[in-house]
Amino acid sequence: MSWGDRAAPGLLIVLSGPSGVGKDAVMAKLRERGFPLRFGVTATTRPPRPGEVHGKDYYFVSEAEFDRMIAEDELLEWAHVHCHRYGVPRVSVRQHVESGVDVLVRVDVQGAATIRSKVPEAVLVFLAPPSMDSLIRRLTRRGTESAEEQATRIANAYAEMARLPEFDYVVVNPDDGLDEAVEKVMAIVVAERCRVNRRRAVV
Repeated sequence: MSWGDRAAPGLLIVLSGPSGVGKDAVMAKLRERGFPLRFGVTATTRPPRPGEVHGKDYYFVSEAEFDRMIAEDELLEWAHVHCHRYGVPRVSVRQHVESGVDVLVRVDVQGAATIRSKVPEAVLVFLAPPSMDSLIRRLTRRGTESAEEQATRIANAYAEMARLPEFDYVVVNPDDGLDEAVEKVMAIVVAERCRVNRRRAVV
């Protein structure tokens, strides 16, 4: 048997960080490059933003449907974030990981902590801004939230940045430097795949 024949479990990679830091942009670039990962789609009760596609960017569900998913234990994690609820459907993540496929999910910092408590072998990656001033500029210029929602996101961002030590890796997403951040995320996944004692995520 060659080393390449060894069966390996799938990784569960959790990409997190404060709102506006560029998590969606990193995921989009990974898809564009064809990097071999399955991307977990988050369910949310918030309305879609212009250009977002149901089932690709998020599963946009009603409050009643979200309640049902919670009641039937269909979510790996869920949380109230900026006046809406977000959660990671459990079944698709479990199926891929158990079959040896690596899965990346995008969650807020609170959600990452929940996943770590349930799946200790998950790989937690914190996407950080180069500075808080940079993050505030990103949040205010995208124009997708009201002034009140922006203020809430900015206040939450300070608390989220303080939880960086809970993560395995940190990747800074520079202003106008998305490719650099994406390459570092890819390098983390490759390094985890090369571990002698590879993490075994039980979802």
